[in-house]
Parts: sequence; C-alpha cells; structure tokens
Amino acid sequence: MKRPLDGIVVVTLEHAIAAPLATRHLADNGARVIKIERPGGGDFARAYDQRARGLASHFVWANRGKESVTLDLKHARALPVLQRLLARADIFVQNLAPGAAARLGLDAAAIHRINPRTIVCGVSGYGESGPYRDKKAYDLLIQAEAGLLAITGSDTAMAKAGISIADIAGGMYAYSGVLNALLLRARTGEGSSIEVSLLDCLAEWMGYPLYYALDGAAQPARTGAMHATIYPYGPFTAGDGDTVMIAIQNEREWALFCEKVLNAPELASDPRFDSNAKRSGNRQRLEPILTERLAKLRAAELIALLDAASIANAAVNSVEGLREHPQLRARERWSEVDSPAGPLPALRPPPLSDAFTQTMGNIPALGAHTDDVLAWLGYGEAEISALRADGLI
Repeated sequence: MKRPLDGIVVVTLEHAIAAPLATRHLADNGARVIKIERPGGGDFARAYDQRARGLASHFVWANRGKESVTLDLKHARALPVLQRLLARADIFVQNLAPGAAARLGLDAAAIHRINPRTIVCGVSGYGESGPYRDKKAYDLLIQAEAGLLAITGSDTAMAKAGISIADIAGGMYAYSGVLNALLLRARTGEGSSIEVSLLDCLAEWMGYPLYYALDGAAQPARTGAMHATIYPYGPFTAGDGDTVMIAIQNEREWALFCEKVLNAPELASDPRFDSNAKRSGNRQRLEPILTERLAKLRAAELIALLDAASIANAAVNSVEGLREHPQLRARERWSEVDSPAGPLPALRPPPLSDAFTQTMGNIPALGAHTDDVLAWLGYGEAEISALRADGLI
C-alpha cells in the first residue's frame, strides 16, 4: 500500500515535543525520518521520566517510526557528515536553541546551497525576529505570554493546560506547513523555508478571547471547568456524586433541557434566563436552581435524559478511562508498536483515510540506525568504525 509521503526523506535536529511531534506525523504518513541525536544522551526528552515501561512517556508518544543516528554536532568533523545527509534530504526540521542552527552552518540559505529542493522548517519559541528572538521558551512560558493562563483556572488561581498545548500547536503548524511546502515544491521544483513560532501558534488559538475583549472590553473570566461565556456549559454534580458535563448551545436546547431534563418548562421563559447572555450574567442565581434539580438524578439517569433530549453531554474520564474508552475500542483506534522496552500500546493517528493506512513505526533506541544510515550515505565499515573511535558518532 502506498502512502502519501513514501520516498520523502526527513532529517531532523529536534528535542522535546514541538518538532518531534511534527516529524512523527510525517513518519506516520510514510516519510523516512532520520533523527540526529547527541551520543550518550540523545534527545533530552528521553530522560523526562520512565513511566512507559522504563521509557519516557513524552519520547514514546512523539518519536515512533524514526531512525536514530548519533552525531556529535560540536565535533569538528560533524558538518561534512551532516551536509552529505542534507544533500539527500527533502525536509530539514530543527528546534534547537535560538541561533544554534545558524551557528552550526545550518541556516536555510546554507542548506539551500547544498540542496535547493530542501524544505527547511525551524521551530522556535518567539520566531527569528523581534525583541524576543533570543529568549528561551518552554511550553508553560508560552502559555503565560500568550494570555492562556489569564483565562484558564478558577477565579482565585490560574492553571496551565494539562498537556503541552503550545508545543502541540507548534508541532501541528510545522507539520501542516511542511505539507504545504511539499505541494508548492511539486509546482515550482524549489524548496522553501518555514518559520514556526510557538507564540504565533498559540496566539492564533487565542482568537476568540482576543475578539471577545476587543476595544478594551473585559477578557473572559477564569471559571474553572465551566465555560466562561456560555451557561449552562460545564460540570454538574448528580445526586450520586458523579460529575456530568452538560453543554447548552442555544435557546432551543435550553428549552428542551428545562422541559425534558429539569422537568421545569417554565424556567425556559423566565426573564432572568431566557437568553444565553442573561444566563451567563445571572449564573449565580441559576446555578442553585440547577444544582437542586440535578441532585434528584443519578448520573446514569441524567445522561439518559440528556441523550433522549439531544442535549450534548459527556462523562468526566480519568486517563485510564480514556484508555478503556468504548468508542476508541469500537473504532479499533489502538494498535501496538515495538520499542527497546518491548511492545507498547499506541493510538492510531488521525485522520482515517480509505486510500491508505498510516505507518505505526517502532520507538528507536538511541543510535540504533547510525551504521545503516551512514552506509546509505556511502561510508564503508572502516570509515564508520573510525568515526566511532573518534567520538563523532
């Protein structure tokens, strides 16, 4: 079965989450991804934890399907090896520290002199220009700079997103940007350079709060798991103590909710609550009414009534609840990949296609593919042994 990126070679100098996630998606879709790592340590995400049967959870998630090659970039003989590799690369991705790629002679102009068809993608915290260009950036710091912390949490305490949302945003924009660049190259025959800033990416995802607070208006309040501007939309406690998420999106649903779930049709036309703006503004008055009525129902009964009324709802799952989610099981979303620790479960990547099945590659051990890749570049066994003896690989 052919895959969209079969035959595409990706070389990456990456660590942590953003760039590795982008290149993992390229690997999932058929690309050959060659990951350059430091001898002895590798991508520092390998050491974040040991929760995935002795391997790091972040690394396992973001690095399947890649080939790991060790190369000491600070070694005097490293650049010629890397240049030989880049001459055969369709895509080069890096998220090194600010300015590090240029200092190594791996800026876009230098790479295009080696191979003008290469697509060069740099992922950084703040971008390659502006007063913050040299500032270090990590996911939580970008959440802060992008204003996400200002609207996330409770009225008494801000809260970070529970996942690396800035890194994930950057990784997905890098991935889609590379795909766009491949389409452009198919028309022009030339490579291009892509710049991805984590702040740019998360600022784009902050579009609704930016418009909501336009012209000096107040920003969305921090309301915990409740929606800041739509009500009722959030967690409610049923009579048995379990939590059910309820989402009312419009006045038709509000009327159905009042009639079919609350058994209080008169509440729908109450002048205090007959529009979302009023319900949201008067939520302190409405909340005790909802709490009292919902306390009469067990969670299963509440969900059944909500489903029957076509009112959106959800259970509040734990991580283990997600792992055992019946919808994921029914859609056969779970697969298995090999790793240095043995077989590991892995979710099949979205989206689903009726034309091809995405690759579910293995998790690479540090340097596991060094000899094979160097041989592919034309190095003989004696040369490879000499490079290893010299501490280069």
